[in-house]
Amino acid sequence: MGEGSERAALIPPDAAKPSLSARVRDWAWAEVLAQSLRWRLWAPVAFGGGAAIYFALRSEPPLWPLALAAVVATAIWLAAKRVVGERVVTLPLMLIACLFLGLAGAKVRADRVSAPIAPALAEPTVLEGWVVDVDSPGDRGHRIVVAPVRIRGLEPEATPIRLRATVRGEPPKPSEAIRLFAILNPPPPPASPGAYDFGRNAYFQGLGGTAFALGETRDTSLAPPPWQLRLAMAVNGARFALAQRIVDRLGERTGGIAAAMTTGHETWIGREDLDAMRDSGLAHILSISGLHMAIVGGFAFFLVRLLVAAWPWLALRVSGKKVAAVAGLIAVWSYLILSGGPPPAQRAAITASVAFAAILLDRPAITMHALAVAAMIVLVLQPEAIVTPGFQMSFAATAALVALSEAWPPRTREISVPRSIQVIQSARHWLTVAVTASLVAGAATGPFAIQHFNRAATYGLIANLTTSPIADFLMMPALALGALLEPLGLGAPFLWVAGKGVDLMLAIGHWTAGLPGAVKTVASAPDYVLPIAFLGVLFLCLWQGRLRWLGLPFACAVLIWPRAPTPDVWIGDGGTNAAFSREGEAVVVRPGVREFAADLWSRRRGLTLEPRPEEGWACARSSCAPADAASGPVALWWGKRAPDAEQLAALCQSAPLVSVRAAVATLPSACEGRLVLDGVDYARGGSVELWRTDHGWRAVWAADVRGDRPWSRIGDPDAEG
Repeated sequence: MGEGSERAALIPPDAAKPSLSARVRDWAWAEVLAQSLRWRLWAPVAFGGGAAIYFALRSEPPLWPLALAAVVATAIWLAAKRVVGERVVTLPLMLIACLFLGLAGAKVRADRVSAPIAPALAEPTVLEGWVVDVDSPGDRGHRIVVAPVRIRGLEPEATPIRLRATVRGEPPKPSEAIRLFAILNPPPPPASPGAYDFGRNAYFQGLGGTAFALGETRDTSLAPPPWQLRLAMAVNGARFALAQRIVDRLGERTGGIAAAMTTGHETWIGREDLDAMRDSGLAHILSISGLHMAIVGGFAFFLVRLLVAAWPWLALRVSGKKVAAVAGLIAVWSYLILSGGPPPAQRAAITASVAFAAILLDRPAITMHALAVAAMIVLVLQPEAIVTPGFQMSFAATAALVALSEAWPPRTREISVPRSIQVIQSARHWLTVAVTASLVAGAATGPFAIQHFNRAATYGLIANLTTSPIADFLMMPALALGALLEPLGLGAPFLWVAGKGVDLMLAIGHWTAGLPGAVKTVASAPDYVLPIAFLGVLFLCLWQGRLRWLGLPFACAVLIWPRAPTPDVWIGDGGTNAAFSREGEAVVVRPGVREFAADLWSRRRGLTLEPRPEEGWACARSSCAPADAASGPVALWWGKRAPDAEQLAALCQSAPLVSVRAAVATLPSACEGRLVLDGVDYARGGSVELWRTDHGWRAVWAADVRGDRPWSRIGDPDAEG
C-alpha cells in the first residue's frame, strides 16, 4: 500500500462524524474568531449609542453621575486590559466604557454650548445686530443669521448669541449692521409629537431664537464687534460675494444651483427646481456633504499627483502620493471654509482628512478602520450628530460602500485583448460597479430617508446613475476651478462648463420627478425602530462572514415594522392650525397657514395633505367650524383674543373637539361632553395628536415626548394674527 493508503487506514471506517450541532457550533466559533481585528470597529458604535441614550432621556441628568460612571468604566477596562489581557474579557469592558463615555460626552457638550434662548414676547420688539450670514430661504421670505447687540425688552444676559431672522425683500449682506422691527420667538418645537426637533438642532448650532420682520430692514450704527465676529462676517461676506458672481455669470436659475453647491447659499434656488430635485432623489447634491468633499478632495489629489508624475525631476525626489494627499487636505479644508462650515460639511471634512492622513502614514486610505476613526472623532466633537439624519445617512452609506469594496472580487485583466474589447469590458465593469454601489448606498440610507423624510424616490437610482458622471467629472471639478479663479476674473470658462452640467442635471431631475409614481409617501415607524435598523445596517457592514446576513431583517425593520394607528386629529403648536385624517388624507383646516408643519405631520403619518373643502364649513376671520359631524371632528379658533360665551358655545355645538388659541376662563354648558383645548394647554404641551376612543379622546403632546431638556422651552412660535 502506498503512503496515501497508510494515512487513510489511520481513520477507522466506522468513526463517528461530528453532529450537526457540533458543526454549527464550530462554524459559529470560526465566524467569531474571524472578527479578531474588527472588534474595535464597534467602539464608535458604543460611543454613539451612549450619546443616543442621553438624547432619548425625558429629563436632563446631572453631570456628576455620568462622569463618575465613565471614569469607573474606563478604569475597569484599562485595569482588565493590563491584568487579564484576554479579549473575551476586555472587549465587552471596552464597549461598556465607550457607551458611558458617549453618555457623559453628550452631557458635557450640551452644557458647553448652553446659551440664552429667546422668550416668546407678547408684542413685537426692535432688535439691532450684525448680519453674520445669509441663510437658506424659508416659505415666508429670505432668512439671515444675526448676532444681536440689543433687543428691546431683554436684558443683555438674556439676549441670544445668534438669531435666525426672516426679512422682507432682498436679504442684507454679511457685515451689515441692521435694525429690525420683528416678532421674536424661541426656536420652533417639533411639528408633532416625536417629529424632528428643530429646537434641539438650533440649540447646538448656537441659534437662540427666530425673528420675523414686520417691516423693512434698516441700517443702524453699532459699536465695532469682536474680532472673532468680524472674521466670521468677512469670510461669509466673501462667500456671498462669490455666490453672487456665480449667479451673475450663469443666471439666477442655473447659477443658484451652482452657488448652492459651491458656497452653500440656497438663496436663488426656485421652489419648482427644489421640489424636482427632492422628488427625483437628487436633493443630496445640493447639500454640501460627503459627496462634494470626496469629489473636490479626490480631484485635487489626482490632479496634483498627475502633475508631480509629469515632472520627472520632482517625481524622483518626492513622494507624489503624499504631496497629493497634502493637496487633498488643503482642498478639503478650503472647501469647508468656502461652504460656511455647516455640520454635514464638517463631518465630511473630518472623514476625508482621516483618509488623506492614512496616506501620509503609509496606510490604506479607504478602510473600515479609517471610517471608524473618523466616526469617533466626529462623535467626540459633536455627540449631537448621532440623532441627525445627515450623520446617520452619511456614515451608513459610507460603511456600506467600504464593506462592498472589501467583498468585491479583484478584477482579472486578460493579456493581449484587442482595444475594442477592452473598452467594452471596462464600460461593463464601470456600469456594474456604479449600479451596485448606488443600490448598496440607497439600501443603506433607505431606512433613514423613510423614517426622517417619509419620502421614497421611486426612480432615484436612475436619476443618480445618470447624474453621477456629470457631477463627478464635469460639474464639481469645473465649479472648483471656477470658484478658485473667479475672484481673479478667470473663472468664466469653467463656470460655463459647470453651468451646462447643472442644466443637464436639472433636466434629468425634472424628467424623473415627472414620471408616474415618482414619489411614494411612507409613514414613519415607532421611534425605537430606527436604532434597530441602524444596528442591523452596521452589523451587515462590520461583521465579516456569512453571519453578517443576520443583520438583514433588523436593517429592514423600518420597512416591515407595523405602524401605529393614525391619529384622528393633529393640532399645531399654538393652536393656530389643525388637520384631521380621512381615507388616507390629512385635511388641513387652514390651507396655506403654517402648512410646513401640517405637511411634516401628514407625511410622517403616511397621509396626503389636502385643503379643507369650502362646502360644509362655516369660517370667519378668527374661526372655522364644521357644519355637521360628517364635515370634520374639530372646530378651530385662532384669534389672539378668547371667544365670548356665545361664540364658544357655537363652536362646541359644531364639533366634539374644540381648539382655542387663547386661554379660556370658563366653559358654557354647551361645551359639556366636548374636549376643549386652549392656550394654556398649548403653552405647556406644544403640538398634539389625538385619537378618538370609546372613552373619549386620547392625546399625546409634543412637550411630553420631548421631555424637560435645555432646548425644550415652550413658547408661542406663531407669528400670525
